[in-house]
Amino acid sequence: MTTFDRRSLMAALALAGAGGVSTLALAKSKVPAARKRPPNFIVVLADDLGYGDIGANGARTIRTPNIDRLAADGLLMTDAYASANICTPSRAGLLTGRYPIRTGLAWQVIQANDTNGLPPEEVTIPEVLGRDYVSALIGKWHLGHTPPFWPPTVQGFDLFFGLPYSHDMKPLSLYTAGKGVEFTQEDVDMVALTRRFFARAGDFVETNQSRPFFLMLALTAPHIPLHPSKEHAGHSPAGDYGDVVEEVDTELGRLREQLERLNLQNDTYVILTSDNGPWFEGSAGQLRDRKGGAGWDGGYRVPFVAWAPGRIPAGSRSNAITMNFDLLPTFAALAGKPLPKGLVIDGKDISAVWQKGAPSPHDALILFDNEKVAAIRTDRWKFVARSYYREYDLPLARIGANLLFDVRSDPSEDYNLATRHPDVVKDMRARFEQYRKTYEPLGRKQEPDRLPGGKPLP
Repeated sequence: MTTFDRRSLMAALALAGAGGVSTLALAKSKVPAARKRPPNFIVVLADDLGYGDIGANGARTIRTPNIDRLAADGLLMTDAYASANICTPSRAGLLTGRYPIRTGLAWQVIQANDTNGLPPEEVTIPEVLGRDYVSALIGKWHLGHTPPFWPPTVQGFDLFFGLPYSHDMKPLSLYTAGKGVEFTQEDVDMVALTRRFFARAGDFVETNQSRPFFLMLALTAPHIPLHPSKEHAGHSPAGDYGDVVEEVDTELGRLREQLERLNLQNDTYVILTSDNGPWFEGSAGQLRDRKGGAGWDGGYRVPFVAWAPGRIPAGSRSNAITMNFDLLPTFAALAGKPLPKGLVIDGKDISAVWQKGAPSPHDALILFDNEKVAAIRTDRWKFVARSYYREYDLPLARIGANLLFDVRSDPSEDYNLATRHPDVVKDMRARFEQYRKTYEPLGRKQEPDRLPGGKPLP
C-alpha cells in the first residue's frame, strides 16, 4: 500500500487553508521532478543487519534516524527477502537476478582457502547496465578471490575497492582494482573500514556525477568482529553492535547530503538492505530464528528501504513479497536495458511496486537452505520444509510434517494452521515437490536428506 507522508500532507493542508493554494499542487511541489536521463543506482548492502535493527521496522534500542528518514521520504518494504540466509549465495542472487543454486554458489559461504566463485558466464547488474553506466563495488565481494573470479572487475565493475571476503577471515587485505588503475593491496584498519568505504563511495559519486552510475556499497558492518569508531564507540545502549549500526546510519546520512548537494537526488535510486538476517547479535524483530536458520523468516527477511525523490512517492509502504534478485530486472527496466537472452532470470521487475504501490509480480518465493528447498512463501502463506534441532538438519516436509503459517496474521511463525487449511497444504506440497525436483539437482554437493541417526532418505 502506498500513502503520502503524513507530515507533508498536513503541512500542505495547513498552507492551502491559509492561502488558498491547491493542496494537490502543493503536495506535488514537495516532490522535485526527475530529469529525463537514465537514473543512477546505489545499493547500500549491510552485512548481517537484522530486520528489527532499524527504527522504521520497530527498533527502539538502536537509533537509525537517517535510515528512518529515507523510509519516511521514500518506501519501506516490509516483506523483502534475501535470496539466501547466508552471505555468499545471497550476494550471488542479488547481482545475477537468479536463485543462487543456478550459479553453483548455494552451498555454504566461500572460505579463505576455497578456489570457487561466481562463474564468469553469469551476467551481473553492471554487465546488464552496459558501458554507458560506470559501475563500482566498494566493500565486501565474497564471490571468489582466485582467478577467474577475481577481482570483481572481471564481472563488469569498473572500480573495486574493498575486501575479498568477510573481515573475520584471514589473511585479510584491502584491495583496489580498476581499468587503468593498478591492482594494489594494503593493510586493513578495522576501526576505519566503514568510514573508508563511505568516503570512497563519495569520491566515486563526485567523480561520476555527470553520467549514469551504479554503486554497490557492500559494507562489512555489522558482521562480527565489531570495531566501532571513536566517534561512535560507547554511544549505543545496544553495545558495540549498536555502535557500528549507528555509524552506518550516520555515514548514510552524509551520503544523502552529498547527493542533495550535487543535485543528484532526483536522478538516483538509493536502496538500503542487508544480505541476510542477524547472526549472534542484532534483532530479527518479531521474526523467527536468525542467519542460517533453515526455513524460518528471521534468516531471510531483511530491512529494505528505497529512496528516489520524484520517482518513489514519499511515505510509501509495501508488503509485496520481493527478493533481492529483483534488483537486476528492476534496474534494467528503469534504465531501459534488455535482460540477457538465453538466461533464466528468476527476479521480476518491481518498479511498479516502488512507484505505484502495485502488488508483487511473484506468485511465490523459494527459500533455500544451502541447496535444499527450505520454505515457500506466497502472499499470505508460509510453508516450512526444513528446520534444525541440535545436530539434526530435519527435512520436515519429506518426513510428512506439514508446517503452514499465516504470516500476515502470525509473522513470528508460531502457530501451525495446516489442519485448518488442507487445500493450502495440498497446494504447498505440490509446489514443494515441483521446486525440489527442479532446483535441487542443480546443486554441486548433492547431499542426501537424512533422518536423525544418519539414515539417508531415498
